[in-house]
Amino acid sequence: MLFEEERKHKIVEYLRQNHRASVQELGEAFEVSDSTVRRDLKELEDARLLKRTHGGAVSLQSVNFEPNMMDKEDSYREEKERIARRAAEMVNQGDTILLDSGTTTLPLARELRHRSGIRVITNSVIVLGELKDCRNIELSIIGGLLRPDTQAFVGPMAERALDMVRVDKAFMATNGLNLREGITTPNLIEAAIKRKMIHIAKQVILLADHSKLGGIAYAKFADLTDIDYCITDEGAPAPVVTELRKLGINMIVV
Repeated sequence: MLFEEERKHKIVEYLRQNHRASVQELGEAFEVSDSTVRRDLKELEDARLLKRTHGGAVSLQSVNFEPNMMDKEDSYREEKERIARRAAEMVNQGDTILLDSGTTTLPLARELRHRSGIRVITNSVIVLGELKDCRNIELSIIGGLLRPDTQAFVGPMAERALDMVRVDKAFMATNGLNLREGITTPNLIEAAIKRKMIHIAKQVILLADHSKLGGIAYAKFADLTDIDYCITDEGAPAPVVTELRKLGINMIVV
């Protein structure tokens, strides 16, 4: 019999791998009563670790659920900073780069503050705030409809602005990378701007901490083969990394 906290941790992992489960299924898997499972699910939902459904629960990475930027920035901070440092090594003098909105691209912006001779395009208000005082960087912000949850400009105006430019490298964030379902985000309008970003880039570099690998969100914005590089951390499941390499993606594990 598992201790309570160990059981809760394993429930979250079970849902991350299987995306959804019924109360009965979880009770049988962990040898506890349905009432115990329901109590665990309520406490885990209160902690924003899953979403309850009628008769069970789903992984947050399996639904149209989107934590706000503050919540996301606190998750896997050390891993995201390692990923950002490695991504910064891929930026060369003279590059025009695009920084997607996300808590993995934000630390990359911090890494680039003291660079010179680069051009940065972004749809992120937070990235704008990080780089707006850097006279050594030519910074462009894409206008459009502002989504408060992600602090990102999206929509037709933003997409038309991207039609006017081409970039050497696009550094992209994601909510889920799944071998079967591709690369996803919780919001359709954000998916549209991400697709446009990929279209205008010579090279696409996905920044994804290990919690994103295997996840599925609501709206697909890319096939796995649309990505040239994926930078992740040591927590990434080795079999997933191997399969991604077989697809021709340059996997960088930091």
